[in-house]
Amino acid sequence: MTNSTTEALQTREEHVVDDLYWRDRYEPIAEDDEFLQKIVDTSDLPALMVALAAVTKDFSLLREDLRPPQPPAEIVGMPHGGMSPEQQAQARGLALAALKRVRDEQLTSVGPLTEAQADDILTWITNAANPEYHPMLMHDMALVEGKSGKPTWDFKDIALGRDFSVAVIGSGVSGMAAAYRLKQAGIPYTVFEKGHTVGGTWWKNTYPGVRLDTPNYAYSFSFAQRDDWPQQFSQGSEIFEYTRQVAERGGILGEIELNTEVTSATYDQATGLWNVDMIDASGRPVSRQFNAVLSAVGQLDRPKYPDVPGRMDFAGIQMHSAEWDNSVDVTGKRVAVIGTGASAYQIVPAIVDQVSSLTVFQRSSPWMLPTQGYYADMPDSVQWLVRKLPHYGQWLRFWQHWLGVEGRQHTTVAEPGWDEPGSVSAVNAQWRQGLTDILAKQYQDRPDLLAKVTPDYIVGGKRMLRDNGVWAESLKKPQSTLVTEGIERMTPEGIVTKDGVLHEVDIIVYATGFQASEFLEPLKITGLNGTDLHEYWGGDAKAFAGLTVPNFPNLFIITGPNTGHVVNGSLYSMIEYGVEYILESLRLIIEKDLKALDLKQEVLDEFVAGLDAANATKAWGHPSVHTWYKNKFGRVSQIWPHPVLDFWKITRTVNLDDYNQLA
Repeated sequence: MTNSTTEALQTREEHVVDDLYWRDRYEPIAEDDEFLQKIVDTSDLPALMVALAAVTKDFSLLREDLRPPQPPAEIVGMPHGGMSPEQQAQARGLALAALKRVRDEQLTSVGPLTEAQADDILTWITNAANPEYHPMLMHDMALVEGKSGKPTWDFKDIALGRDFSVAVIGSGVSGMAAAYRLKQAGIPYTVFEKGHTVGGTWWKNTYPGVRLDTPNYAYSFSFAQRDDWPQQFSQGSEIFEYTRQVAERGGILGEIELNTEVTSATYDQATGLWNVDMIDASGRPVSRQFNAVLSAVGQLDRPKYPDVPGRMDFAGIQMHSAEWDNSVDVTGKRVAVIGTGASAYQIVPAIVDQVSSLTVFQRSSPWMLPTQGYYADMPDSVQWLVRKLPHYGQWLRFWQHWLGVEGRQHTTVAEPGWDEPGSVSAVNAQWRQGLTDILAKQYQDRPDLLAKVTPDYIVGGKRMLRDNGVWAESLKKPQSTLVTEGIERMTPEGIVTKDGVLHEVDIIVYATGFQASEFLEPLKITGLNGTDLHEYWGGDAKAFAGLTVPNFPNLFIITGPNTGHVVNGSLYSMIEYGVEYILESLRLIIEKDLKALDLKQEVLDEFVAGLDAANATKAWGHPSVHTWYKNKFGRVSQIWPHPVLDFWKITRTVNLDDYNQLA
């Protein structure tokens, strides 16, 4: 462990704030008034104002007439939460005076907030949104004592000598969250990771151009609020390093067994234990027993390849985006990229200038959200503020998080009686037209491409990609060809499309996604009375809150069925809220000296009925939309259709009446 990490851990332990990146002191401000004016003029005002109010304890800065109004999200985001020019000018005047005070009084630290102070800040920064959001938002800001997700109990205090242990499968971000909370609760646990390191998708995906497509500050744990991100949408290597730091700072590395692949888990009704079978690091089969099993294997783990005749006949190099071979040099090669989703959107611009020819095979063109700063470094003002203004980084993270809580959900709700083709509501149609206009401008010199890249599905039916213009630029290059004819077969020379054309290539890249609807594959999970999980699901995965399944006592799934999101919410929130529900379940099992909790079938049926009804009212649930969000039965098994607040409420308590209590 490095000295800096040791210092960080010591510092955090001295405080009640549950944040692995907590800092006691920030650099003192020494810059002159002119410099501070530039900082104020180039900073996002809502985050700046609350950071200044918190450090100076002058909450009169948060004037009611200066609340950011936050109108519904538009195609191009409104700066400063939609504050008017007049509001901005007044806010900057207040901010400059407060920043001078921070400098002159050498305010280099700030402690946790009281609940009352947090309430005042939340009322201001959310424009007096429903106060029901406040507990959830206090959890995610993690700056109020006792309001984070940290367990308030300890295993030793409630176990009374009882042996109890938990197996966590996977050490991606879900597994890390589970391990960290289990460690805080003092519950013995072991994490099994089939790879050689932690980080999940962020060590597996090393393809050219890999990076985030969600704002980086919001893509982080509430208990690990890194504040010095170099870019708004960081490269994959930066996120991987973050996961490594979290594992180290969180003290969970010692409980992770790397190069160990779990193959099956079987519930023993007599003992109430799970027999977990695995192949250990030496290649030997091993079986161990645990009271509970937490699956953190993730959804985007098993690459999906197209079912095309002759695929293995191709004589050149072929690789999936998630299994990139970094020894392959694409320079001067004829490269085919199959797919136009998120990974293709990043790979194509990264390699287009290196290859001799680039042929992109498109089945469905994506809608793209204008994001001009997608590749940009973090502004100088942000980099300065996170060093000089206490908790500015945490407030920037919170502001980005809050803007995404409901995000663009209003654009995807179906309007009753709406029958205009290609949309589900008036606002949805407006977005479609706006995004179409942007495409028309980008491809005004290439009408042949415009016809191909204009999507034919409803806006919001699939996750939109971030667009800073590089996709259009890449497709318009002379060495690029966009093919929309379907693939008929592959040959040793290349790819034959349904129009009979042979596209000769040296390398085929599959940007074709993952087997996302096949949850927990290829694990063999056997529950009560020999019930096989995959046979029970029959290809239609369902779980209460994505977490628990009837007939599988003490089996918990993190980011399970219907916990994904398209236009709102946060992966990290869904993970953390779900983990906290799991910890509460374990507390009840231990405290009541139960063997296990087994979800009742009728509880799941009622829950899923509500999910299906809600998903049917969304763009992604429209019968015309075909996407990996739907399983082979056409049911949406991936997406959470309700407000994020609903998931928060469901995961706050465990209703024992929902479960059979196995003693």
